[in-house]
Amino acid sequence: MALIVLAADKGAPGVTTAATALGAVWPRPVLLAECDPSGGDLAYRLPGDDGSVLNPGRGLLSLGAVARRGLHAELIYEHTQRLVGGLDVLAGLTSGEQAAGLTWLWGPLGRALAALPQADVLADCGRLGLHPQIGDLVAEADQVVLFTRASLDHVAHLRERLSLIGRKVGIVVIADPRSYRSSLEEIRRIVSGWDVAFVGGLAYDPKGAELLRGQWGGRLDRSLLIRTARELATRLATQLAAGGETAAPPVVRRATREPEVRS
Repeated sequence: MALIVLAADKGAPGVTTAATALGAVWPRPVLLAECDPSGGDLAYRLPGDDGSVLNPGRGLLSLGAVARRGLHAELIYEHTQRLVGGLDVLAGLTSGEQAAGLTWLWGPLGRALAALPQADVLADCGRLGLHPQIGDLVAEADQVVLFTRASLDHVAHLRERLSLIGRKVGIVVIADPRSYRSSLEEIRRIVSGWDVAFVGGLAYDPKGAELLRGQWGGRLDRSLLIRTARELATRLATQLAAGGETAAPPVVRRATREPEVRS
């Protein structure tokens, strides 16, 4: 269906949390793929479908071990796992050292993810620039979304990345709810001369992030994080489906044991 790369420049502000939140409310079938060559932590952050810890050896590492014989879209699901709540994930590497032997993987992986017939793919690529080979995966994306905060240092790195990436991107501001709209407007003003598809927002919501990890009670779908993620997911999915079917109302795929709630 579609490959959406989620990434940032220096600091990678909350990309994994944002990717998980978007996956939880994505309005079409979706796979969350942890594609950060520096290593990921989904296997240690979220419980599996049966409540147990995810297997860190099953995912990108196990896929890379067999992909030299050929990597096709159908092979991906042989290495995925499912979170409590129903979100399918391709767990990433557990350390940056593992990426040293997989420099060849990113291009074929990008092509396989982009060709996945039954689901969109949200690819959490972490911080761009540290591993140039990830550019082979980014080149296969239908949409690239860069995350930033409305601080001077993050904006400076964002502008530098825009000058290097060589394609139209979307920008998402991780914004304090107290200054949410003004933060988005400020970033829109700053990037107005660049080739930017859109500027959207996601609430900086530590309590919502903890709820997403299943560490405290309450209604996940009422958190600021999920409310803003729902708006962003619907916008992205609708753009990707332009000219096709209208995106269905989003569903919260919970990282807790509570049943799914359709908005």
